[in-house]
Formats: sequence, structure tokens, C-alpha cells
Amino acid sequence: MSKGAGGPCFAPRLLVMVKEPVLGRVKTRLARDVGTAAATRFFRTNLTVTLQRIAHDRRWQTILAVAPNRAATSAMFPADLPRMRQGSGDLGTRMARMAKQALPGPIVIVGGDIPGIRVHDIASAFASLRGADAVFGPAGDGGYWLVGLSHRARHIGVFNNVRWSSAFALSDTRANLAGFKVAEVALKHDVDDGADLAGLIDISGRLIC
Repeated sequence: MSKGAGGPCFAPRLLVMVKEPVLGRVKTRLARDVGTAAATRFFRTNLTVTLQRIAHDRRWQTILAVAPNRAATSAMFPADLPRMRQGSGDLGTRMARMAKQALPGPIVIVGGDIPGIRVHDIASAFASLRGADAVFGPAGDGGYWLVGLSHRARHIGVFNNVRWSSAFALSDTRANLAGFKVAEVALKHDVDDGADLAGLIDISGRLIC
């Protein structure tokens, strides 16, 4: 974890997974439909708006979980937010690593490319963790845009054997939590292709998320 990524023990922590927003290295599937420049612009705009909304709430500490590892010192991210490295591996391996490395307490993990995240969504997730071991924000494609874990649920293999990027990602992850109390917050839709993005743009060409 980078310098400044500490904080009071057992404080709620919001981990925002972000790739360095370099042209051609983010939203590559979306780029096949709308072009590399438009896909990168969407990612940068959405990340900026999302962090403005949720990153500085005093009820939790926000940490950027960055990829690739060298981006931990990138000037393309807000300088006032602490950072940790995602490391290598698939999504589950990286999230499991982050869950283990974060300081004690409840954590919530979201992506930096999910439109429409509001501060009340994060607050609702942390509130759910007062009585549940895990919380999910389901996505329309069978995956999830948010996962939160209580302190005791952070070391039980929550992300093992999950079929990522499939309609089974959420059900597979929930299966790893058998015997634990699980909650959900609002469903949201992520932006994977041009059709997804078109639904978020108004007649003037502005994002409406």
C-alpha cells in the first residue's frame, strides 16, 4: 500500500478499482464499438464524476486500487487519495488480495467505470454490513458492480472459482458465502459496449449518469 493509505483501525474503507486512464488501455470492448478516444473519454469522465461524488465522504476512507502497479505513482489520479496496487491475476485474485491487504474493518469495493454511483449507494452498503457478512450491488448482466465484506468475511475465499465476465459471477460468489448473511443494494448497469453507452447520453451528447 502506498504512503498515506492508512487510517484508524476498523474504519470503513471504500476501495475503488481503477486502471490508469491511458488511451487504448481502458474499456477496450467499448472501444471496438465507439472508438478508442471515445471509450477513454467516457472512462476518464465517469471516474472523475464518481470520485467527486463518493471519495471524500467522512463516513469512510477512500483508497484507489490501481492497475497496473506502476500507476501507483501516476499523476492521472487525484493526488489527495491514497493508493494501493491491485497486483496481478484475474479479478477474483486481485480483489481477494485487496481484501486481505486493507487494514481491519469493513470494506466496500467498486469499479471506477460504473455510471450512476451515488454517495447513498455506498452508505447503504456500509449500513448493510452492520448486520450482514457481505453485501452485493447486482448488475444487469448477472455480475455485480459492488461487493462489501465484513471484517470476518474477508479471509474465506469469497472470490474462488467464480466465472468472471459471465451471467454466473454473482451466483458463484454468493455460493462461496454459504452460511453467511448476505445483503444487496440497488441494481445498476455497467457500460461494456456501444449500446450500453448510448443509453447514457442525452440529445446534446452529454452523459446523464
